[in-house]
Amino acid sequence: MTIQKIAIAGSAGRMGQALLDAVTQAGDMQLCAALEQNDSPYLDKDSGELIGSSNGIRITHNYVSALVGCHQIIDFTRPAGTLAHLAACREAGVKMIVGTTGFSTTEKEMLKAASKDIAIVFAPNMSVGVNVTFKLLEIAAKVLNQGYDIEIIEAHHRHKIDAPSGTALRMGEVIAEATNRDLKKVAIYGREGVTGERADDTIGFSTIRAGDIVGEHTAMFAGTGERIEIVHKASSRMTFAMGAIRAVRFLKDKPNGLFDMQDVLGLR
Repeated sequence: MTIQKIAIAGSAGRMGQALLDAVTQAGDMQLCAALEQNDSPYLDKDSGELIGSSNGIRITHNYVSALVGCHQIIDFTRPAGTLAHLAACREAGVKMIVGTTGFSTTEKEMLKAASKDIAIVFAPNMSVGVNVTFKLLEIAAKVLNQGYDIEIIEAHHRHKIDAPSGTALRMGEVIAEATNRDLKKVAIYGREGVTGERADDTIGFSTIRAGDIVGEHTAMFAGTGERIEIVHKASSRMTFAMGAIRAVRFLKDKPNGLFDMQDVLGLR
């Protein structure tokens, strides 16, 4: 069995610590680098202490040297950091698991271009349950494509900086693709004042930011006399971490290419 040597970006954050825990528990993986921002108070500390046990891997910002000898990096940070890591990974031949959200269209094209040289799993949400939810939404949207108004409601903790969430946007994309709509043309992001009647083909988005909510997403199909809701609620970041572990195993024998969690889970 080939042990996959894994680097974790944003290792001192809430998601980073869940990833440290998940990689540590995986029998076929070994932590090889723990990365953080250059102003992090955790730099040079033993990353294992974040999850209760020393592992000898010091937290560093020098990702170029830290990635030497790694097979893959798991990155749930922010676009600027992920793109810096992308360039280094492309140069070093390190595969990437990217759960970062908030990329622009141009930045997504940069990921696509890099995938010609390295294998990348890029998904706005690594949760297995969320990705099953995407499949359910595709089925529901094809059946409920007439006479039903569609709204997407998402809630996250007060520290999340982008809205709507990448998961909510992907839910909208799945529904739009299944019903032959262009999400850029039909999305409504919040309402205020005298808005007039709802247009038939629109897909509405509502955002909540409060407390320590890990992540909740609801897709509502509201018709005359009935309402169907497809809901996913995450209670722990470990659900995203365990999805990332499955993605690492999926990429193990992939030389290059751009994939998502639908590929990882065989839901295509």
